[in-house]
Amino acid sequence: MPADTRSNPNVPTIELALLSASVLEALNAGSIERASAEFGRPLPSSYLDHSDLWGFRIAQVRETPQTVRWLVRAVIDAGSGDIVGHAGFHGPPDESGMVEIGYTIEPEFRRRGYARATVAALINYASAEPDVTRVRASISPDNVASLATVRPFGFQHVGEQMDEIDGLELIYEVSVLQ
Repeated sequence: MPADTRSNPNVPTIELALLSASVLEALNAGSIERASAEFGRPLPSSYLDHSDLWGFRIAQVRETPQTVRWLVRAVIDAGSGDIVGHAGFHGPPDESGMVEIGYTIEPEFRRRGYARATVAALINYASAEPDVTRVRASISPDNVASLATVRPFGFQHVGEQMDEIDGLELIYEVSVLQ
């Protein structure tokens, strides 16, 4: 289990705010204005740079609406209120109890501890769910920052996979058995 990052002054306190189906629909349609209105506050215009993600996630929601709670959240700095990125799971737990995390921190907020705080929050969310037994992170072998981000949480290298979009990924997992 990860250490509680709230007492670490080098790790910011964050909140994860769910992006609803209507926000995902608006992002998928390319409307940051509508997505922001649905979310209730301005979203970063850079969210529109992730059109493939929004298309994939809204397709998941259309197929299984209750999946939305496992998908994308805005990462918000609890002190400043800045939206510093987005994060979530690739879907609900599979039949073996595994969920896969994904996160993006906006470039201007990188190297400040937001990714580490985000991974901790995602693991904590997953570990509170009785159907989840482990958390996965798939990372490019060239992504030194993400490899360093997951290391303190006890992730173990368990394999490799070839992603159609991202190429070779190293698969890391950590147990969250209750």
